[in-house]
Amino acid sequence: MPFYYGFDIYYLILIVHALLFGLWAQSQVNTNFQKYSKIGTMRGMTGAQAAEYILQQNGIYDVEVRHISGHLSDNFNPKNKTINLSDSVYNSTSIAAIGVAAHEAGHAVQHAVNYKPIRIREMIIPVTQIGSWLYLPIIFVGFLFSSQYLVNLGIILFSTLAVFQLVTLPVEFNASDRAITTLSQSGILYGEEIDGAKKVLKAAALTYVAALVSSLAQLLRLIILFGGRRRD
Repeated sequence: MPFYYGFDIYYLILIVHALLFGLWAQSQVNTNFQKYSKIGTMRGMTGAQAAEYILQQNGIYDVEVRHISGHLSDNFNPKNKTINLSDSVYNSTSIAAIGVAAHEAGHAVQHAVNYKPIRIREMIIPVTQIGSWLYLPIIFVGFLFSSQYLVNLGIILFSTLAVFQLVTLPVEFNASDRAITTLSQSGILYGEEIDGAKKVLKAAALTYVAALVSSLAQLLRLIILFGGRRRD
Protein backbone atom coordinates (compact mmCIF):
# COMPACT_ATOMS: atom_id res chain seq x y z
CA MET A 1 0.00 0.00 0.00
CA PRO A 2 1.55 3.38 -0.96
CA PHE A 3 2.59 5.22 2.23
CA TYR A 4 4.03 8.72 2.46
CA TYR A 5 4.93 10.34 5.79
CA GLY A 6 2.09 8.66 7.65
CA PHE A 7 -0.53 9.05 4.91
CA ASP A 8 -1.30 6.23 2.54
CA ILE A 9 -3.06 7.23 -0.65
CA TYR A 10 -5.90 4.74 -0.28
CA TYR A 11 -6.78 5.99 3.17
CA LEU A 12 -6.59 9.58 1.93
CA ILE A 13 -9.11 8.72 -0.79
CA LEU A 14 -11.34 7.06 1.80
CA ILE A 15 -11.29 9.99 4.22
CA VAL A 16 -11.95 12.48 1.41
CA HIS A 17 -14.98 10.46 0.31
CA ALA A 18 -16.19 10.28 3.92
CA LEU A 19 -15.79 14.05 4.25
CA LEU A 20 -17.61 14.71 0.99
CA PHE A 21 -20.40 12.36 2.02
CA GLY A 22 -20.76 14.22 5.32
CA LEU A 23 -20.91 17.60 3.56
CA TRP A 24 -23.46 16.27 1.07
CA ALA A 25 -25.61 14.83 3.87
CA GLN A 26 -25.58 18.15 5.72
CA SER A 27 -26.48 20.02 2.54
CA GLN A 28 -29.43 17.67 2.07
CA VAL A 29 -30.64 18.49 5.59
CA ASN A 30 -30.42 22.23 4.97
CA THR A 31 -31.96 22.05 1.50
CA ASN A 32 -34.92 19.89 2.49
CA PHE A 33 -35.57 21.73 5.73
CA GLN A 34 -35.50 25.12 4.03
CA LYS A 35 -37.79 23.89 1.27
CA TYR A 36 -40.44 22.34 3.52
CA SER A 37 -40.18 25.02 6.21
CA LYS A 38 -41.82 27.33 3.68
CA ILE A 39 -44.80 25.04 3.12
CA GLY A 40 -47.59 25.09 5.68
CA THR A 41 -49.86 22.16 6.51
CA MET A 42 -53.60 21.83 5.95
CA ARG A 43 -54.32 21.12 9.60
CA GLY A 44 -52.20 24.03 10.82
CA MET A 45 -50.70 22.48 13.92
CA THR A 46 -47.48 23.96 15.27
CA GLY A 47 -44.46 21.79 15.96
CA ALA A 48 -45.09 22.05 19.69
CA GLN A 49 -48.74 21.05 19.32
CA ALA A 50 -47.81 18.08 17.15
CA ALA A 51 -45.25 16.85 19.70
CA GLU A 52 -47.77 17.22 22.55
CA TYR A 53 -50.43 15.39 20.54
CA ILE A 54 -48.10 12.45 19.84
CA LEU A 55 -47.17 12.25 23.53
CA GLN A 56 -50.83 12.16 24.54
CA GLN A 57 -51.67 9.55 21.92
CA ASN A 58 -49.01 7.31 23.44
CA GLY A 59 -50.14 7.89 27.02
CA ILE A 60 -47.09 10.01 27.93
CA TYR A 61 -47.94 12.86 30.29
CA ASP A 62 -44.68 13.42 32.15
CA VAL A 63 -42.71 14.91 29.22
CA GLU A 64 -42.72 18.68 28.74
CA VAL A 65 -42.39 20.37 25.35
CA ARG A 66 -40.13 23.42 25.60
CA HIS A 67 -38.94 26.22 23.32
CA ILE A 68 -35.17 26.67 22.96
CA SER A 69 -33.07 29.01 20.87
CA GLY A 70 -30.97 28.00 17.88
CA HIS A 71 -31.46 26.43 14.47
CA LEU A 72 -32.13 22.69 14.25
CA SER A 73 -30.99 22.29 17.86
CA ASP A 74 -34.07 20.19 18.58
CA ASN A 75 -33.63 17.28 20.97
CA PHE A 76 -35.26 15.01 23.52
CA ASN A 77 -33.64 15.06 26.95
CA PRO A 78 -34.46 11.89 28.89
CA LYS A 79 -32.85 13.21 32.09
CA ASN A 80 -35.35 16.00 32.66
CA LYS A 81 -37.99 14.52 30.34
CA THR A 82 -38.26 17.44 27.94
CA ILE A 83 -38.69 17.77 24.19
CA ASN A 84 -36.78 20.90 23.24
CA LEU A 85 -37.83 22.52 19.97
CA SER A 86 -35.88 25.29 18.25
CA ASP A 87 -37.05 28.64 16.92
CA SER A 88 -37.84 27.28 13.46
CA VAL A 89 -39.87 24.35 14.82
CA TYR A 90 -41.70 25.24 18.04
CA ASN A 91 -44.23 27.77 16.71
CA SER A 92 -44.00 26.87 13.03
CA THR A 93 -46.85 25.17 11.17
CA SER A 94 -44.62 24.01 8.31
CA ILE A 95 -44.19 20.46 7.10
CA ALA A 96 -40.53 20.51 8.14
CA ALA A 97 -41.35 21.69 11.66
CA ILE A 98 -44.00 19.02 12.15
CA GLY A 99 -41.63 16.31 10.93
CA VAL A 100 -38.80 17.36 13.25
CA ALA A 101 -41.11 17.75 16.25
CA ALA A 102 -42.67 14.35 15.63
CA HIS A 103 -39.20 12.79 15.39
CA GLU A 104 -38.23 14.13 18.82
CA ALA A 105 -41.56 12.91 20.20
CA GLY A 106 -40.63 9.55 18.71
CA HIS A 107 -37.58 9.45 20.99
CA ALA A 108 -39.81 10.10 23.98
CA VAL A 109 -42.00 7.18 22.92
CA GLN A 110 -38.90 4.98 22.61
CA HIS A 111 -38.07 5.68 26.24
CA ALA A 112 -41.64 5.07 27.33
CA VAL A 113 -41.75 1.63 25.68
CA ASN A 114 -38.18 0.79 26.76
CA TYR A 115 -36.85 0.49 23.22
CA LYS A 116 -33.67 -1.56 23.62
CA PRO A 117 -31.29 0.23 21.19
CA ILE A 118 -31.85 3.57 22.91
CA ARG A 119 -31.14 1.97 26.29
CA ILE A 120 -27.94 0.45 24.93
CA ARG A 121 -26.90 3.83 23.55
CA GLU A 122 -27.45 5.47 26.93
CA MET A 123 -25.41 2.77 28.66
CA ILE A 124 -22.36 3.33 26.45
CA ILE A 125 -22.46 7.14 26.50
CA PRO A 126 -20.20 7.42 29.62
CA VAL A 127 -17.65 5.06 28.07
CA THR A 128 -17.82 7.00 24.81
CA GLN A 129 -17.21 10.29 26.59
CA ILE A 130 -14.18 8.87 28.38
CA GLY A 131 -12.90 7.32 25.16
CA SER A 132 -13.16 10.59 23.21
CA TRP A 133 -11.02 12.37 25.80
CA LEU A 134 -8.42 9.70 26.56
CA TYR A 135 -7.85 7.65 23.41
CA LEU A 136 -5.29 10.01 21.84
CA PRO A 137 -3.18 10.65 24.98
CA ILE A 138 -3.13 6.91 25.73
CA ILE A 139 -2.05 6.07 22.18
CA PHE A 140 0.64 8.77 22.34
CA VAL A 141 2.01 7.50 25.66
CA GLY A 142 1.93 3.93 24.39
CA PHE A 143 3.76 4.93 21.21
CA LEU A 144 6.30 6.98 23.20
CA PHE A 145 7.11 4.12 25.57
CA SER A 146 6.71 1.34 22.98
CA SER A 147 3.77 -0.13 24.87
CA GLN A 148 1.53 -1.92 22.40
CA TYR A 149 -0.87 -2.63 25.27
CA LEU A 150 -1.51 1.07 25.81
CA VAL A 151 -1.75 1.69 22.07
CA ASN A 152 -4.35 -1.05 21.71
CA LEU A 153 -6.23 0.31 24.72
CA GLY A 154 -6.38 3.72 23.06
CA ILE A 155 -7.67 2.20 19.83
CA ILE A 156 -10.32 0.25 21.76
CA LEU A 157 -11.41 3.45 23.52
CA PHE A 158 -11.77 5.21 20.18
CA SER A 159 -13.73 2.27 18.78
CA THR A 160 -16.46 3.01 21.34
CA LEU A 161 -17.20 6.15 19.31
CA ALA A 162 -17.86 4.03 16.25
CA VAL A 163 -20.00 1.64 18.31
CA PHE A 164 -22.00 4.61 19.59
CA GLN A 165 -22.59 5.85 16.04
CA LEU A 166 -23.60 2.34 14.96
CA VAL A 167 -26.15 1.99 17.77
CA THR A 168 -27.44 5.48 17.02
CA LEU A 169 -28.59 4.48 13.52
CA PRO A 170 -31.50 2.19 14.52
CA VAL A 171 -32.49 4.68 17.23
CA GLU A 172 -32.78 7.55 14.76
CA PHE A 173 -34.40 5.54 11.98
CA ASN A 174 -36.93 4.07 14.40
CA ALA A 175 -37.82 7.51 15.80
CA SER A 176 -38.45 8.75 12.26
CA ASP A 177 -40.56 5.69 11.42
CA ARG A 178 -42.65 6.24 14.54
CA ALA A 179 -43.05 9.90 13.62
CA ILE A 180 -44.21 9.25 10.05
CA THR A 181 -46.61 6.49 11.12
CA THR A 182 -48.22 8.67 13.78
CA LEU A 183 -48.42 11.75 11.54
CA SER A 184 -50.12 9.71 8.84
CA GLN A 185 -52.53 7.76 11.05
CA SER A 186 -53.55 10.78 13.12
CA GLY A 187 -54.17 13.02 10.14
CA ILE A 188 -51.74 15.68 11.32
CA LEU A 189 -50.26 15.53 7.83
CA TYR A 190 -51.97 14.54 4.58
CA GLY A 191 -50.82 13.13 1.24
CA GLU A 192 -47.86 15.06 -0.13
CA GLU A 193 -47.24 16.57 3.30
CA ILE A 194 -46.21 13.09 4.49
CA ASP A 195 -43.80 12.79 1.57
CA GLY A 196 -42.25 16.12 2.49
CA ALA A 197 -41.79 15.11 6.13
CA LYS A 198 -40.19 11.84 5.00
CA LYS A 199 -37.66 13.73 2.88
CA VAL A 200 -36.73 16.01 5.79
CA LEU A 201 -36.24 13.12 8.20
CA LYS A 202 -34.44 10.94 5.65
CA ALA A 203 -31.96 13.74 5.01
CA ALA A 204 -31.40 14.12 8.75
CA ALA A 205 -30.78 10.38 9.08
CA LEU A 206 -28.05 10.57 6.45
CA THR A 207 -25.98 12.77 8.77
CA TYR A 208 -25.84 9.90 11.27
CA VAL A 209 -24.73 7.53 8.53
CA ALA A 210 -22.03 10.03 7.58
CA ALA A 211 -20.88 10.25 11.21
CA LEU A 212 -20.55 6.46 11.35
CA VAL A 213 -18.57 6.35 8.11
CA SER A 214 -16.24 9.06 9.41
CA SER A 215 -15.69 7.23 12.70
CA LEU A 216 -14.95 3.96 10.92
CA ALA A 217 -12.47 5.70 8.60
CA GLN A 218 -10.63 7.20 11.58
CA LEU A 219 -10.65 3.86 13.39
CA LEU A 220 -9.16 2.18 10.32
CA ARG A 221 -6.42 4.79 10.22
CA LEU A 222 -5.53 4.24 13.87
CA ILE A 223 -5.34 0.49 13.30
CA ILE A 224 -3.12 0.95 10.24
CA LEU A 225 -0.78 3.36 12.01
CA PHE A 226 -0.55 1.87 15.47
CA GLY A 227 -2.18 -1.56 15.42
CA GLY A 228 1.01 -3.55 15.69
CA ARG A 229 1.93 -3.37 12.01
CA ARG A 230 5.37 -2.28 10.87
CA ARG A 231 6.10 -0.33 7.78
CA ASP A 232 9.37 -0.33 5.95
